[in-house]
Amino acid sequence: MSDRTMTRQVLLFISVLSLSSVHGQVSYSIPEEMAKGSLVGNIAQDFGLDIKRLKSGKARIYTGDSAEYIELNKERGVLLIKEIIDRESLCGPTTPCALHFQIILENPMEFYTATVEITDVNDNSPIFERSEMKYEISESALTGAKFVLERAVDDDVGVNGLQSYSLKPTDNFVLKTLTRSDGVKNVEMVLQTPLDQEKQEQISLLLTAVDGGEPQLSGTMQILITVLDANDNAPVCSQAEFKASVSENVSKGTVLTTISATDADPGSNGRITYSISKSGASHVFEIDHVYGVVKLNGHIDYEKRKHYEIDVQATDQGGHSDACKLIIEVIDTNDNKPSINIMSKTSAISENAQPGTVVTMMNIQDPDSGDNGRVQCSIDENIPFLMKSTSNNFFTVVTDSDLDRERASEYNISVTCSDEGLPSLSSSVTLTLQISDVNDNAPVFERSSYEAYIIENNTPGLSIFTVKARDADWNQNARVSYILEESSVNGVPVSSYVSVSADSGVVQSVRSFDYEQIKDFQFRVKAQDGGSPPLSSNVTVKIMIQDQNDNTPQVLYPVQTSSSLVAEMVPRSADVGYLVTKVVAVDVDSGQNAWLSYKLQKATDRALFEVGLQNGEIRTIRQVNDKDAVKQRLTVVVEDNGQPSRSATVNVNVAVADSFPEVLSEFTDYTHDKQYNDNLTFYLVLALAVVSFLFIVSIIAILSVKCYRWRREQMFFKSNGNLPVIPYYPPLYADVGGTGTLRQVYNYDVCGTTDSRKSDMKYVRPDSQSIINLDGTQTLPHAQRDTLINDDSDSQQKPPNADWRFTQGQRPGPSGAGGPPEMAMGTGPWPNPPTEAEQLQALMAAANEVSEATATLGPGTMGLSTRYSPQFTLQHVPDYRQNVYIPGSTATLTSNPQQQQQQMLMQQQMAAQQQALQAQPSEASAQPEPPKAAQTPASKKKSTKKEKK
Repeated sequence: MSDRTMTRQVLLFISVLSLSSVHGQVSYSIPEEMAKGSLVGNIAQDFGLDIKRLKSGKARIYTGDSAEYIELNKERGVLLIKEIIDRESLCGPTTPCALHFQIILENPMEFYTATVEITDVNDNSPIFERSEMKYEISESALTGAKFVLERAVDDDVGVNGLQSYSLKPTDNFVLKTLTRSDGVKNVEMVLQTPLDQEKQEQISLLLTAVDGGEPQLSGTMQILITVLDANDNAPVCSQAEFKASVSENVSKGTVLTTISATDADPGSNGRITYSISKSGASHVFEIDHVYGVVKLNGHIDYEKRKHYEIDVQATDQGGHSDACKLIIEVIDTNDNKPSINIMSKTSAISENAQPGTVVTMMNIQDPDSGDNGRVQCSIDENIPFLMKSTSNNFFTVVTDSDLDRERASEYNISVTCSDEGLPSLSSSVTLTLQISDVNDNAPVFERSSYEAYIIENNTPGLSIFTVKARDADWNQNARVSYILEESSVNGVPVSSYVSVSADSGVVQSVRSFDYEQIKDFQFRVKAQDGGSPPLSSNVTVKIMIQDQNDNTPQVLYPVQTSSSLVAEMVPRSADVGYLVTKVVAVDVDSGQNAWLSYKLQKATDRALFEVGLQNGEIRTIRQVNDKDAVKQRLTVVVEDNGQPSRSATVNVNVAVADSFPEVLSEFTDYTHDKQYNDNLTFYLVLALAVVSFLFIVSIIAILSVKCYRWRREQMFFKSNGNLPVIPYYPPLYADVGGTGTLRQVYNYDVCGTTDSRKSDMKYVRPDSQSIINLDGTQTLPHAQRDTLINDDSDSQQKPPNADWRFTQGQRPGPSGAGGPPEMAMGTGPWPNPPTEAEQLQALMAAANEVSEATATLGPGTMGLSTRYSPQFTLQHVPDYRQNVYIPGSTATLTSNPQQQQQQMLMQQQMAAQQQALQAQPSEASAQPEPPKAAQTPASKKKSTKKEKK
């Protein structure tokens, strides 16, 4: 440790002794180089302190700006080694070496002084700065000549320091030790036996320095002597001690003094060389080797070292030398600012602290001396704090008045310390002190009362508004919670209407409000802080319910009921503006939502009546006349002014009549109108759906039938396009009973098209449930009808029999001649009555058709529906079953082998009949004309045109 540090510790120790707040002082002694954690002393026991007090008071060691070598164990109340202590580094040659520090306690603040003396341990050997020294000694040197040797340096002190020197060998020289007043031992080598250069030119000696420690340590240096010829005078310093003074912080190169010495030898043997011992302050000062001028070579600091003692040697060329001392005194200057050391401070203090409470303890140090080290301290004005000086260089900052955190939550206390030097130097430090809060302020609402509005029919849980209260306190004391105070609204707890968020103060609706039931209500909200005890305040909140257009107008008159019918009578003599009636309606809403307007939506005669927009009065707008209907119905719309608006309709029955019976007869069916309209709408929709469905089905059926007919027509035209056509007589046509007519009446249903080639003619069964053969002996059951029809359809695709097919020249016609073209096509009527042969052929075809129970018809024929009685038989007509071509058909009736035999027999019978007919011409001529053939579509068109003409 430097001298400055040592001095600072000594001053601290002296000032602590004089401090009036010191409660005790204790000293310990320990050797240096103790291991870390070694026990120094039991501070709790020595000061009589409790371990709990050390903990609660946050006991700690205060050493100022010095390094901390000792630490305090609060758990055990003992002092321990924190860092290994090297006494030589800490104190150097100064004895005794001690550490001075204070034990600081808080709550309340107090401190104790402790001193730890560091005893020396022999841990350093004597050391020579040079490993060897060289001398040139003349052989003429006289016995008793002295040669100053460099002394060894041992950092240890006391017994452990340097004790003695030894020189070997001692043939020519012996050692002489000189102890100075300051205890420093100088060693000299004294010539005991004259030298002989001729015997020994070089002499080697070993100088040993030994200390007194246990174990004993030593250091050596080699001395080399060169023996020269005669130089028998040594230099002599003009003064044994030279003194000089210098101010600190002077510039480098400043001349301090001049060392002078003389040598009686002339010439080179009298030339003197000056040198400074390396063991001194050679790094701070330098000397001119020729002239002995001493200059400042480094920086000197009064606070580190106040004086220097330097050994100067004057040596001539013969190796003779003399030693003198140079003492340099350092003069102090005011070059150090006061240092402010915070011994203890409080970072926060409660706002209810009493005046005089200590918040900070400080130690002020100024290493300068005299007035340069005398310090005065002050703090800022206009703050509730005061600075007091308890003793020399110790100050405290205390409260001077009451504190209020709400007025100032933090103080920055500036402490300024100035010394009394010229010029004065000062230092300052800023202390930050937080004022801790005390719950001394109740929450305050932003308003004295609150009013809020909410529209009815709101959603439950809707935020209405927010109450806000502020607390001037801080942290938990300022944490405001909102509480809904218990009260009732119309006998219902207010908590069933609204709720208040405890954290945010948001008022929310608990239910949906109805303006028509409640228009406003009020309650109280309490704001409470989180202090202990808590503080609170109240505020009144009034909720105003705003109306919404949620009710439709209600018609009071006329009353609409389903059981009775009310009608207003207007006499036919009523003038313009006649008051018929008045529609009276109300709306339970308020404001513009309840402003009603009346409009005439529809009426039987809109030109007869009008409705007042504001009053709902129904009046006539023209003169009533006799043409006006007795029964008048008006539909009036009552609409409010809300957004969006709501409306209601009312039907008003008005009777334009002069008597009640007339009115009664006209309004008897009014009650059924609504039901009738409803049924009519339903039936119309149903009919539309059915018609659409039938239309689609019909289109599909027609397309299918047309496609099928087209294919069949193509097939028949390709196979039977050139078949002959013969006239066709209805079935069962015969001369029965001598009348020449059929015994039964036949109904023919003919269906055809304008194109005979594309017409179909179907043979439809008679009304009876059985089919009669020509011989009248067998009746087919009803179940076999489809089989017969299918057989007929199969017979259409059989090839025609060439034996029974007529050629174009043989086609039957009137008197055996070929018919006209249109008859050949099967479209025109016969121009002349058929002959007997033609009638016979027709009978044969009819017999064949009835016996087969089928009608094979081509696309060019018309469909016939024949009704006949099963009593008809052809007993006198042979069974002429053969292949017969039907006019207008593309098919040929095909007979089987049995039918061919019957046809042969019929031919014989026909021949016999022709003879009988020739024998009886009168009877033949008396027969009526056979019926005309059925008209084809072409013949029908011709007959129609003739009728029109």
